[in-house]
Amino acid sequence: MENPFQNIRRYLSGMPLIVLLIVAFVLGFLIRGGEKAEHPRESGKEASARQSQVQEWTCSMHPQIRQPKSGKCPICGMDLIPVTTGRADESLGPRQIKLSAAARELAEIQVAPVERKPVPHEVRMVGKIDYDETRLAFITAWVPGRLDRLYADYTGFRVNKGDPMVQLYSPELYAAQEELLQALEGKRKFESSPVSSIRNTAGLTVEAAREKLRLWGLSDKQVEEIIERGTPSTHITIRAPQGGTVIHKDAFEGMYVTTGTRIYSIADLSRLWVQLDAYESDLPWLNLGQEVEFTTESFPGVLFKGRIAFIDPQVNSRTRTVRVRLEVANPDRQLKPEMFVHAVVQARTEEAGEAGLPLVIPASAPLITGRRAVVYVEVPGREGVYEGREVILGSRAGEYYIVREGLSEGELVVVNGNFKLDSAIQILARQSMMSPEGGGPPLGHENHDMSSMQGPAKTEHQRGETPGEPGQTKVPELFKSQLQKVYTAYFKTQQALAADNLKGAAAGSAEILAALESVDMTLLDGTAHTQWMKYLQSLTESTDNLGKAQDIESARAAFDRLSQGIQALVGLFGGSGPRPIVLFHCPMAFNRRGAVWLQDHGDTENPYFGAAMLKCQDRIDTLYQVTAKDPREGGRNE
Repeated sequence: MENPFQNIRRYLSGMPLIVLLIVAFVLGFLIRGGEKAEHPRESGKEASARQSQVQEWTCSMHPQIRQPKSGKCPICGMDLIPVTTGRADESLGPRQIKLSAAARELAEIQVAPVERKPVPHEVRMVGKIDYDETRLAFITAWVPGRLDRLYADYTGFRVNKGDPMVQLYSPELYAAQEELLQALEGKRKFESSPVSSIRNTAGLTVEAAREKLRLWGLSDKQVEEIIERGTPSTHITIRAPQGGTVIHKDAFEGMYVTTGTRIYSIADLSRLWVQLDAYESDLPWLNLGQEVEFTTESFPGVLFKGRIAFIDPQVNSRTRTVRVRLEVANPDRQLKPEMFVHAVVQARTEEAGEAGLPLVIPASAPLITGRRAVVYVEVPGREGVYEGREVILGSRAGEYYIVREGLSEGELVVVNGNFKLDSAIQILARQSMMSPEGGGPPLGHENHDMSSMQGPAKTEHQRGETPGEPGQTKVPELFKSQLQKVYTAYFKTQQALAADNLKGAAAGSAEILAALESVDMTLLDGTAHTQWMKYLQSLTESTDNLGKAQDIESARAAFDRLSQGIQALVGLFGGSGPRPIVLFHCPMAFNRRGAVWLQDHGDTENPYFGAAMLKCQDRIDTLYQVTAKDPREGGRNE
């Protein structure tokens, strides 16, 4: 084959010498320039530093293997990776991470300032209207007899205080009237007796007969009428002790009654009680005397008001709620007992700092697990650097959390993308929400910094990988599809626990174990393989415990540990199915320790409480979002 440079020499042979020199200079410049563009030259110092960092090569799964150059692991055949002595960024702390501008854009990082300001909190409660127990009266038979007439002959009858209610015939009452009249006659006879003891005895007998009639329900006026008439009455009228409405009629005319038989129940409806149910987490916002607004279905658009008169000192063990009672004026009788109401309390926090206002952050800023809360703060003066920090939170006020310790006014906290930052820090084995003490380097690399290791030079196309979200490990699509089966079985287990179905949860755990066994871990290498092995054992153990649980509470405890592992997998490897992956947090689970779980839809179905508090949650985050629109989106996993 002819050398291409021979044509150039043949063409230049007829040119003058000076032209030849100029052309040679230009060609040399272009060749040198092309080499520089294609292979940038390093300074001698930089090249020496780079060469000195790579001291030996090792296997990610068998760290005892040490080789002076690259190659294959003699045990498992995996590509060896270099062990370097330097760090990716010596200036980063154990809880810090740095993202480039492109990574920040992909992670959709958003920040908001820590502020001091009043934070109104809206507490919503439901309940129903009830009678005011202090305004209930009962008409009962104080003596045996026969009901010859009932003046209020139907329920709902309105009465005033003193209105006649019952006409009662009673032989015992007739005899008591006769005793009074005879005692009065005896007193008149002995008024002129010279013996004072006889006169006193006669007077005492009259008073005893009077008192007997009063104790049997006759008023002083009725007793005086008997005395004026001079003859006992065959019937006695029982009158209403208070005004109100007859809410129960327990007897009928002609009925014989004994002492204590209830005849009527009367309620004063001009004032009522409203019985509401409040969650435990809302109690810090409720106080005696606080004004509450509420509405009813019967009068849409009409706003009623009442004040908190009582907060039950006990929690309902079944619903985990506390009864709150309002006192409400009802002069127009619009409100009626047993009406359902929706109540709202506009509360304001009393937790204030030195400035007189509470220190608050948006509710989406903290990552909460158990008793810990972690926020990510933008490091001032260092672009793209974020630092994880534990904080102590107070009550949640609507869209804000009150901060008691850990932050200062004016700092910028991450309010969107914080979970992705936490996942990235987990991969680097630093201190994170899931690993508060820091994991150290991944398994098998305890003495080396994983951030300085670089895997074999394979392109994404050669390995069949797709880039993940910032903080996620790149893995083959085949592995993701196998992992999706684990997620699907997990979602079935979650739905079974939300339905209080222990057998369904056991069946779901068996599917999870089968899905875990079907995952081909040989598809992974390097860091991805290490991370998978790190979580596989704990996932298998917690799933096995869930399947062996003898009661629903034990199953939910095992599901809590399983959910933490599944959450870590999603953070590391992402999702791939046609459904989203949504992270929920329940602050009430396990005696207020709190717990997380995942779903493939956004409609809350709490697996830790089931029907008792199916909708209990205080935080929702989408970990994996479907890019293509799914026609089933919004439904449940079938």
